[in-house]
Amino acid sequence: MTDNAAPAEPRRPDSASPAEDAREPDAGAQAVAGSPAARSEGGIAGIVQSIRRWWLTEVTGAVDQVQVIADRREECLLSERYLFMIAMSAGIAVVGLLQSSTAVVIGAMLLSPLMGPIMGLGFALAIGDYHWLKQSARSLAWGSALAVLLCALIVYVSPIKTITPEIAARTEPTLFDLMVALFSGMAGAYAMIRGRAGTIVGVAIATALMPPLATVGFGLATLNGTVFSGALLLFVTNLITIALTAWAMARLYGFRTRLSERQTQAQNLAVVLVFVMLAIPLGFSLQQIAWEANAQRIVRSEIEETFDPRSEVFALETDFNSQPISVAATVFTPALREDAELDIERALAKRLGQPVELTLVQDEVGSNAGAAEQAQLSAARDREEAAARARADALALRLALVAGVGEDDVTIDRTRRRAVVRARPLEGANIATYRALEARISATEQDWTIEVIPPAAALPTGFAFNEEGLPTAPARRALETLAWAAGRIDLPVVLVGNGEDAERARTYLAERGITVELREERGELRAEWGALPAE
Repeated sequence: MTDNAAPAEPRRPDSASPAEDAREPDAGAQAVAGSPAARSEGGIAGIVQSIRRWWLTEVTGAVDQVQVIADRREECLLSERYLFMIAMSAGIAVVGLLQSSTAVVIGAMLLSPLMGPIMGLGFALAIGDYHWLKQSARSLAWGSALAVLLCALIVYVSPIKTITPEIAARTEPTLFDLMVALFSGMAGAYAMIRGRAGTIVGVAIATALMPPLATVGFGLATLNGTVFSGALLLFVTNLITIALTAWAMARLYGFRTRLSERQTQAQNLAVVLVFVMLAIPLGFSLQQIAWEANAQRIVRSEIEETFDPRSEVFALETDFNSQPISVAATVFTPALREDAELDIERALAKRLGQPVELTLVQDEVGSNAGAAEQAQLSAARDREEAAARARADALALRLALVAGVGEDDVTIDRTRRRAVVRARPLEGANIATYRALEARISATEQDWTIEVIPPAAALPTGFAFNEEGLPTAPARRALETLAWAAGRIDLPVVLVGNGEDAERARTYLAERGITVELREERGELRAEWGALPAE
């Protein structure tokens, strides 16, 4: 039987069956998948996925969120310790501001516990805990009110009510204040989340939350609305910036509402409204800060464009609070321009939209390269020298006032930073009084050696020792004052008395480099000035 079917056509080597066609990818698709763009896309996506996986497992997964929240809650409690530390920090801060002492102000920042409730606001907002948010706000409100009222009371009873440079520096928030608050909030939140809260001390120093509050108290006591409102705005700016930065850091590290109790919509709405209301002054502050930063750039550019490209602008100062805006600058230029001041004023008024009063000093320098820079360095040195002279003159005036003498009677050695004055007898003053006056001025001039030479007034008494042979606390103060006076006045000192206490007192003074004579007499141990030996 013959098979009538046509013989199968042999397959060509490059052909493929339908099934094989289905299995094999399209050549165009292969080309697209193998393109550099596709490889780059896949590579970037892979890197992103890898980073995300590392962050979730190695970073946020390693954080004990429950323990972090428990620790933060404890720092937000309204306790006696919290209020006491607030009061102590406020007292130190306002004294430092009145004395214009940076060191004392830093001491107040170290003690201030305000960072606790402010960080609590941010963490509570991150996890949606209404009760914790309310607790933090209450602690912050009570602490702030206590600080303001205590500072106002201290300023009210203080004889010093002048606006010092330390106070003036905290009456207007600037871009740098905002940056400090931002970086401090990030550092503080990181330290708390990662369990390194010891670094919060450094954060407290940088943020300076207490000095603005002390300045608010100063403005309240002196009824100075400008100081009061400016310092309050600075404090609120720092507060909101730190709280929102803590919130962002907590969310970044995976803190979510699942760790908190269930909140109602009304509570969440109340939280949002409170932060929006608090953020309003921050918004105004940010707007003003941005405008002033841009205006400062415009002022400098207008001055630079008016003069020769080889010119240098020096000592540019802008006061945006004055009306009109006050601008002062010095320009070192190879070619003077008579109409420069008027032209720049008009240009700035047009660009800033406000009248500007410009005080421009033109200093002609050589036309060679670097002449303006050399003149600028020379002017900077002259300015520094003038500031040093002014500071020395102010120190001489203060010493003259406390010593009851004229300024010419004060010896100032600016090279060695040493100031010496011989005080006149003051009514009712004893040796301890003059020592206290010297200590007060030395505290504000820590890089100077201050010496107040007292008159030969009555020496302290009460050199009592305990059973162990050590001076009591009042006796120690009396001996220290006696040693100070003996080191200042070129007169011998005689200890009059009898018994072991006289010998103990002499030994105590000898250890401090003071040589005294002993004269045996009955009665309580006392100290007297001796007579100079006859020549």
